[in-house]
Amino acid sequence: MSNNRLTLLTPESWSSYELIDTGGFEKLERFGSIVLSRPEPQAIWPKSLSDAEWQNRAHAVFKKDKGSQEKGEWVLNAKMDEKWFIPYQQQGLDLTFKLSLSSFKHVGIFPEQAVNWPFIHRNVSALPVEKPRILNLFAYTGAASLSARQAGAQVTHVDAVRQVITWSRENMEASGLDNIRWVVEDALKFVKREVRRGNTYHGLILDPPAYGRGPEGEKWLLEEHLNELLQVCAELLDKQQYFLIINLYSLGFSALILENLMKAHFGERPNTEFGELYLSDGFAKRLPLGVFYRFSSIE
Repeated sequence: MSNNRLTLLTPESWSSYELIDTGGFEKLERFGSIVLSRPEPQAIWPKSLSDAEWQNRAHAVFKKDKGSQEKGEWVLNAKMDEKWFIPYQQQGLDLTFKLSLSSFKHVGIFPEQAVNWPFIHRNVSALPVEKPRILNLFAYTGAASLSARQAGAQVTHVDAVRQVITWSRENMEASGLDNIRWVVEDALKFVKREVRRGNTYHGLILDPPAYGRGPEGEKWLLEEHLNELLQVCAELLDKQQYFLIINLYSLGFSALILENLMKAHFGERPNTEFGELYLSDGFAKRLPLGVFYRFSSIE
């Protein structure tokens, strides 16, 4: 059955991750034993802990460059490794992720996406297909790819940044997996070629950014290109056995906009959910972290 009501989804509690506090346009998070302070544009409310407590807890604080919304540098408050690993062991999944501090405030995973990893694993496992074909677009460091691969899928992982593909491979190896197909290419260019070749997939996972560049300078703007991408993806999805997940992080896109887009290209589908993803901090403040839409032929 389809769910036509907006749904709020948050991951189950995960021992390796904790959103400690939010507010003042920042978030304080624990990844394993490392605590980080990062900018968060949607946390417009006041902090629950004092600035001194944030400073005392954080191993590193991200400071944005002047005039930049994303790029900046990490200021270390305590000695820490350049990279560290954390496990994810829930609902049949047993994965390991490498984390590291990047110049764009990211660390290698988006914790709110943990709500989708068991969904992927469960649907791949339930598909009545010997080796389901799964396509992960804008795949970043590959948590979704690993979730599908661990369930036995043939996974094609597409991202425009070669360094991110290398990071994904490290996560694959750390998780004891192999044989993921890596593709460094512009996502829209890739799916158009797959349609021309007559290829289809049982699962589509899309995590498009608000803006980006392909490996050959191709320009990606969510508002301009998402409609075309979804139109092409509708041709790629298997007609009988399938699931799809799409996440959007752009502040300009509501869940209702995404619902309209998805219905225009995919029509009414069984087991549909759509709404917002969020994480709760230690003081029960709920931080919105994007909108999602997902459906599956599996009950």
